[in-house]
Amino acid sequence: MSKRWLGLAAPATSANVGPGFDTAALALGLHLHVDAQEADGFGIEASGCNADICGTIENNLILAVYREVLERAGVAVMPLHLQLRNEIPLGMGCGSSAAARVAGVTLAVYFGRLGWSRDRIFEEVARLEGHPDNAAACVFGGFAVSGARDGAGEGGPAVAVTMTPPEGWSAVLAIPARPLATSESRAVLPALYVRRDAVSTVQCVALLTAGFARGDESLVRAGMHDWLHEPYRAAVCPLLPALRELRSEAGVLGVTLSGAGPSVLVLCRGDAVEAIRLQIIELTRDRIDFGETQVMVSVLDAHGLQATGNGMPLW
Repeated sequence: MSKRWLGLAAPATSANVGPGFDTAALALGLHLHVDAQEADGFGIEASGCNADICGTIENNLILAVYREVLERAGVAVMPLHLQLRNEIPLGMGCGSSAAARVAGVTLAVYFGRLGWSRDRIFEEVARLEGHPDNAAACVFGGFAVSGARDGAGEGGPAVAVTMTPPEGWSAVLAIPARPLATSESRAVLPALYVRRDAVSTVQCVALLTAGFARGDESLVRAGMHDWLHEPYRAAVCPLLPALRELRSEAGVLGVTLSGAGPSVLVLCRGDAVEAIRLQIIELTRDRIDFGETQVMVSVLDAHGLQATGNGMPLW
């Protein structure tokens, strides 16, 4: 009997888009690719971004999630050999942990024959992440808005809806040399906010979502402002204030932290990508406060998680 195999691709994600703190995320055209096959023992071959970390079996997030899901389901853990090709920088606010958790859950669903839908995979990843924004964009693609179902609060059952951005919109990522732990980025946030800032942010979330739903550049620009997290995180994410002046450039729809930082995402029309890439290089040259900056250009991913088992799509 031939061994079962699964191939999957989980996209990078940029969460907290503009005012969408723990609410909105974009799927990017950078992926974690995993080819997995039943084996006599666990093994990993890794290439791409941070291959040295991705290729370790000890403390590997994909395998830890894979085991956890199967053990909670009461299913025997099948050893796997994984071939990983990673395009997502780790610890840079690009959703690498969400992609790894999506991969781990999907592997458990397939090799454990759990029969879960994409919706069920999203719910499980949201539970493991503790918030649903990255999980939603990674599983479903596009511009995703998400939250707790029935107002259950953070960590409760999640619900999400996604919108497909216009094909002409792209992302330019500015990635500093040093990573930033999410816990460190969250530590600078206040416990309380004034009403004015809360109301302004809610208004912008509404405009931003409408802008993506309608493919309206002017609404996206109007909605790409935040008072809840970016003003505070600028202190630990110095790329953000350094690149804010790009907001006024032709073809730019917004400049926002990617996730909890330290990376910055510039959303723009495709015809502006090269000019923005060159301007980021110029603005960040010789800045010792965030080290050498890597600039990556990405389309927006409209499909989310893709998985094929033994040659057949899972959904």
